[in-house]
Amino acid sequence: MNRLLERIAPVGFGVAVLAAWQCAVWATGTPKYVVPGPWDIVTAYAASSGELNAALLSTLTVTFAALAAAAFLGVVLAVAMAASVLLRAAIQPWAVALQVTPLVAIAPLIILWVNQAFAALVICATIISFFPILANTAAGLAQTPAALLDLFKLNGASRWQTLLLLRLPSAVPNFLTGLRISGTLALVGAVVAEFVAGSGGFASGLAYRILEAGYRLEIPKMFAAMVLLALAGVAIYAALGGLEYLVLRRRER
Repeated sequence: MNRLLERIAPVGFGVAVLAAWQCAVWATGTPKYVVPGPWDIVTAYAASSGELNAALLSTLTVTFAALAAAAFLGVVLAVAMAASVLLRAAIQPWAVALQVTPLVAIAPLIILWVNQAFAALVICATIISFFPILANTAAGLAQTPAALLDLFKLNGASRWQTLLLLRLPSAVPNFLTGLRISGTLALVGAVVAEFVAGSGGFASGLAYRILEAGYRLEIPKMFAAMVLLALAGVAIYAALGGLEYLVLRRRER
């Protein structure tokens, strides 16, 4: 019963907030171009569903391409750092520096240098999303049980055999945790890059539709696009969490 209530509680809370929001808009007579009510947002989505869904698909394409690139880059760099102390010392500071650099500051340069819109958006989203995979995978590689390392050493395993057969499988839970975090960051990176590209005239994705609706004072449509982005982020996080659960459950058998 408690578990059922825990599952229902978020839905009930959301419905209560939406109802209060709608009632507040009606009671105060707030114009929808200032603060639209939930009904105005639903109506705006229904009127522009084809356009918004196509824009969402474009954003998700960039997001998943960036997530795949971030997973590859993060794992390769983590393995390189685990294989060599010198490589770790060389890679880690630059990875941290890249992570803390504001994307909005470098996105215009990337878009200008790459000169191919989709590739530029993917690169921008990859930059912001690869670090959690790198950090978590590197931590997993470093946390391999010492007893198992000694066992492999006693059996004459080479460094690469130990890495591929022991350390990488041991790091899978950490990798999946990083992947789940990076999934939402890839969406954030894609949206930020689309905002920059949209300001420069490249029409693609939900971020551009948000800009366009704001310029035209189509505020309900702007809110509808933001709600789609929020739902997409929740869905990505939940899907990657489900993948993590299935993989780890299978490993335990």
